[in-house]
Amino acid sequence: MLNIIGKKKLYFWISFLMIVPGVVSLALFGLRPSIDFTGGSRLTFSFARFVDQSVIDDVKTVFDEQSIEIVTSQPSENSLIIRTKPLDEGSEQLVLTRLRKEYEDVGLEQFETIGPVIGQETTLNALYAILIASVMIVLYIAWSFRNIPKPLSSFRFGLVAIFAVLHDVLLVVGIFSILGYFYQIEIDSLFVTALLTVVGFSVHDTIVVFDRIRENLRLSVSLPFEQVVNNSIIQTMVRSVNTSFTTLLVLLTLFLFGGDSIRWFVFALFIGIASGTYSSIFTASPLLVVWENWDKKRKRNS
Repeated sequence: MLNIIGKKKLYFWISFLMIVPGVVSLALFGLRPSIDFTGGSRLTFSFARFVDQSVIDDVKTVFDEQSIEIVTSQPSENSLIIRTKPLDEGSEQLVLTRLRKEYEDVGLEQFETIGPVIGQETTLNALYAILIASVMIVLYIAWSFRNIPKPLSSFRFGLVAIFAVLHDVLLVVGIFSILGYFYQIEIDSLFVTALLTVVGFSVHDTIVVFDRIRENLRLSVSLPFEQVVNNSIIQTMVRSVNTSFTTLLVLLTLFLFGGDSIRWFVFALFIGIASGTYSSIFTASPLLVVWENWDKKRKRNS
């Protein structure tokens, strides 16, 4: 039988190595927030030709002539996304009119402006949503596992589940920090939606394993806790992997063919759900064993 618990240190190291580059990037570079969080204006121009550096330079020249400061520019095949500080009403039309002298077929596909106050509210609401979701998850799992055999603690299951969620969220956020620094990928309100969805999937996968552990603790009272946990992981692994695999196939299709507007939202979901499957099997359950062994050792030495 596959001995996952016996190799728990290896899986902890794999998790550590997956997360550390993103954490370092977060510490050094942070995330690249969109106007949803910072406030500003975003204009998406479409061209009949491929957007190369000469087109970008021409667009920047037009904005400079209008005394408009460009914060970021992001080309994508035949389109160019420009982010600026909040524009006055009608400024985008002045820019478009001037651009059409250089490129007759240029079009303004999208224009939106968000004030800094709304951006601050979005940031705070995102933090509140993640915090409240985490607290509710701990309380729900603690209540659901209240009848677990003693001396095991139901709150321990809830806290370990949150640790697994933190593992997945840090991986996603870290990857987007790296993408933001090297490829100017921004995070927006859809990114927060993706994180909350990842939280839900991660907890779902973890609870499937934890629920089997609870059942096996009642049926196999003579077995060591490590063996019960390992058996539970093996019994639920195929179900967890198959469920996540079918979801990942759909997300991969959306990423390839869903269009630019949802591409990075789907990418965040893909990374988070894949990580959630890994953490529920190789991180959360082994961590329960480590915590239980540490608690027994502490009680023996006290």
